[in-house]
Amino acid sequence: MDNVIDISNYPLKQQESEAKAKRRIGLGVTGLADALAMCGLIYGAKDAAEAAGQWMQVISEAAYTASAALAAEKGAFPLFDADRYLAGGHAKELPKSVRTQIKKNGLRNGLLTSIAPTGTISLIAGNVSSGIEPIFSLAYERKVLMPDGTRRTERVEDYAARLWRSLKGEDAALPSAFVTVAGLKPKDHLVMQAAVQRHVDSSISKTVNVPENFSFEEFKAVYDEAYSLGLKGCTTFRPNEVTGSVLSTETQTSKAGEIVYMKQPLERHEMLPGFTYKLKWADSDHAIYITLNDIVEGGRRRPFEIFINSKNMEHFAWTVALTRMISAVFRRGGDVSFVVEELKAVFDPRGGQWMEGRYVPSLLAAIGGVIERHLIEIGFLKPAEQPQLQLALTAGERPGAFCPRCGEPALVFREGCSTCMSCGYSKCS
Repeated sequence: MDNVIDISNYPLKQQESEAKAKRRIGLGVTGLADALAMCGLIYGAKDAAEAAGQWMQVISEAAYTASAALAAEKGAFPLFDADRYLAGGHAKELPKSVRTQIKKNGLRNGLLTSIAPTGTISLIAGNVSSGIEPIFSLAYERKVLMPDGTRRTERVEDYAARLWRSLKGEDAALPSAFVTVAGLKPKDHLVMQAAVQRHVDSSISKTVNVPENFSFEEFKAVYDEAYSLGLKGCTTFRPNEVTGSVLSTETQTSKAGEIVYMKQPLERHEMLPGFTYKLKWADSDHAIYITLNDIVEGGRRRPFEIFINSKNMEHFAWTVALTRMISAVFRRGGDVSFVVEELKAVFDPRGGQWMEGRYVPSLLAAIGGVIERHLIEIGFLKPAEQPQLQLALTAGERPGAFCPRCGEPALVFREGCSTCMSCGYSKCS
């Protein structure tokens, strides 16, 4: 890691100068929660925090010893000042033997330890728990993109859970140490982060999950406690329905009638399946033809775009505007049923029409009815109810928000980033 500093190509001279003046590296860990579970220690408990602190202390002391040895071989980092360095910060907590080596040889690296986001690395490592985060889910389904563009569904199991059953038998019950995010309190997260922070000289990527009904005062208490415990950073995540919340930079949640936003719209395939519906409206001499095309995501059809055509030019301008707006909404995925609700609520002051034994208050409401019919036809909506889209998580765990890539309700927030548990999409990558 120290050599990487020298061989890296820096975009700017100022960046190279800064990197080489301090020679920061970031040795860290992943799989902490799995290790605790296999040791029979419950994440957030006192003995688990003590164990995590001891493990990180070993890594920290080994890192500082090695960096002092590198300094003897290659020289200390340019800004190193032995008296100032040893007098404050993280270094004053190091054992006397390590401090003696640093005073004698200097230190090759200004900062050595950190806990970085390790979502992808942890997955490649057999789906171990990520960084110092708790186990997110004991098992879930993940969509794997194949070379031909199709997706294969794979069941993903937590590494420690899989290891435990390989040792004890496939039907063996997991011990109580196998806790997941859903069963933890905010204090449990803070206790674990604080135990590790004592031996980490940089920051820690960690998310404190809180429930939806968390009040402002409770939030304040979390940050007050984080400060009192000596944490260098604290990130919280609360699922909520307010635009601009942490998770809603990607989407909002997937409840009925709710707009679900995505930063990037879904891309259009070269050929899309669809249906064209004929609509007769009493005020128009010509029929209106409504075409709805769908995109197939994860083996499920979802609306992608709409076109409205008629020989009657009276409605041309507003139908073009309407189709563009609705298509833009469709292409951002999620639960788009609110489009139906909004259109069906439009009343024409001139009066509506009776259609198939029902009073339809406006032409726009009639178009909304056609869209609703189409969503039911393709299985996106069930008659008179919203679909209950569920991710195959362990019982008792809630699905996430909708993913902008695969459309699954599997987008979660952890380690400071929105990540899809189904297809692997990450906002930060």
